[in-house]
Amino acid sequence: MLHPDDIAAIAAELAEADRTHGVIPRITARYPDATVEDSYAIQGVWRDQNIAAGRRLVGRKIGLTSKAMQQATGITEPDYGVMFDDTVYSSGAEIPVENFSNVRIEVELAFVLKTPLEGPDCTLDDALAAIDYAVPALEVLNSHIELEGRTIVDTISDNAAYGAMVLGDVRKRPDEIDLRWVPGVLSRNGEIEETGVAAGVLGHPATGVAWLANKFHQHGARLEAGEIILAGSFTRPMWVSRGDSVVCDYGPMGVIECRFV
Repeated sequence: MLHPDDIAAIAAELAEADRTHGVIPRITARYPDATVEDSYAIQGVWRDQNIAAGRRLVGRKIGLTSKAMQQATGITEPDYGVMFDDTVYSSGAEIPVENFSNVRIEVELAFVLKTPLEGPDCTLDDALAAIDYAVPALEVLNSHIELEGRTIVDTISDNAAYGAMVLGDVRKRPDEIDLRWVPGVLSRNGEIEETGVAAGVLGHPATGVAWLANKFHQHGARLEAGEIILAGSFTRPMWVSRGDSVVCDYGPMGVIECRFV
């Protein structure tokens, strides 16, 4: 376990990297004894400082929920981070690429909760009952820690590499569509780069919502009504650069478009 002074120092490093859009050396290379609980403590310090500065928390992202993402990162268990109101874009948005580091895109579904959700024994059925609607989403990854050799401790400390999300326009209640078979066809500048279906996320994309409620219970917290839960990618991350146009076709759940400027 890290000393509280080390946790505060790492959180300050990451906050500065966020401000400058820079990258810092791996935490685990410098603090090899750091644990997953340490990493959530680092994230928590960063989160609380942002809230104190006036940012509004609107939800949580879940990461590393599919085999595609676990293989892409070499990390084998899910993680989570926080999402603030100023990181949410609508389809058609122009997104400043200089606001992020190691910029990549992932294909996901997001869920908005109509009732609170609490562990420790939350199931997929419990999660589906708490969800108001699903909406297609693209996640913009924003990694402030060098990518080579990262562990889950590095990733969680860095707010699970969350940068922003782009939400689509089509909303579906869980009883209106079989969410497992929502497709994603991701294109960059007119060329298809990644494809997948939402079942790639733990067998059902809402399974991650139940996982998160149970994880939160370990930290003495619960998911609240109105929160947006970004459920995890069912494709590998796709690199983007300034000038790239991104389109993702979700079949019955519509299309998301955005451009990086």
